[in-house]
Amino acid sequence: MTQARLTVTLPDGTWIKDVSTEFPEATFRVLAAMPGEQAGFGLVRITAPDPAAVLEGMDAHEVLTSVDILEGSEDRVLVQFETTRPLLLFSARESGVPIELPMDIQDGDASVDVTASRDRLSVLGEQLETFGLDFEVEFVRERVDSSRLLTDRQRELLVEAVERGYYDTPRRCSVTDLAEAVGCAKSTCSETLHRAEERVVKRFVSDLPDADSELEPEIEQ
Repeated sequence: MTQARLTVTLPDGTWIKDVSTEFPEATFRVLAAMPGEQAGFGLVRITAPDPAAVLEGMDAHEVLTSVDILEGSEDRVLVQFETTRPLLLFSARESGVPIELPMDIQDGDASVDVTASRDRLSVLGEQLETFGLDFEVEFVRERVDSSRLLTDRQRELLVEAVERGYYDTPRRCSVTDLAEAVGCAKSTCSETLHRAEERVVKRFVSDLPDADSELEPEIEQ
């Protein structure tokens, strides 16, 4: 499977583009979203210096048919909404590629994470263009099943190391203690643990937005 992150510039006339550009300091985090036949429904958490002003902008927008406040505080509010122009949701539905949530939108741009085959991602791009959505690809990388990241022995040793406090501060277990606990030579234990750590760390770093794709760990078959 392929994982991609897109920055999608939403078109004028969609409520979240219009309202988020009117209040560029606000962040709209979409927690749930579902397209219907002619409308879209969603749950969004808005963080802003003045949430009340943002809500007034939402209430005044013609494509929002309902805006219900579920909870709020001085700088944050949780809102359930219905819109007649959920173009991003329609694009995802037509391409068969679900958008991973939560999704952040600020100043008219949406940061969209998706996971699908490359063919499906290509169809998603075509659907975004059909609905008038400009986008830039931030990254595309192959997504490796986490169960295949480590060998069985590496996984068992890493779990044992965590449970015995090898990674605690201060450390409660040495490599010697760990080797004795799992019944192997200290050198074997150290090398196996190091290889497991290398894979885990490289996977973590490769998932960072600005990481070099060459850091993606190779998977042993």
